[in-house]
Amino acid sequence: MITLPSGARVLLSSQPVDFRKGVHGLAALAAEVLSADPFSGAVLVFRAKRADRIKIVLWDGSGLVLIAKQLEGGAFRWPPIVDGAVRLTPVEFAALFDGIDWTRVQSTKRIPTPSVPA
Repeated sequence: MITLPSGARVLLSSQPVDFRKGVHGLAALAAEVLSADPFSGAVLVFRAKRADRIKIVLWDGSGLVLIAKQLEGGAFRWPPIVDGAVRLTPVEFAALFDGIDWTRVQSTKRIPTPSVPA
């Protein structure tokens, strides 16, 4: 499992991409298609035509990192194929990466700070 900080930006390309592309090809695709800067620290998620594969590109401060995963049984739950990007919360991304239906996962709500009764 990959854990992300709570404020991380996660952008999911809903269009399938050519999985022969490496880290630089996917970074260029992110800049061109998603209008996202691959060096901004955002987590860029790409899908293959086969729903059982995922590639993730992120900048760790010293270089681009490429993570690839293929599910052995089942498939990732992807949003409908449309142009552009889908923004995910870190919790939704963790569910997607684990092969869980991320649309059914909710981030915890912010707990209100108690106030002094008047």
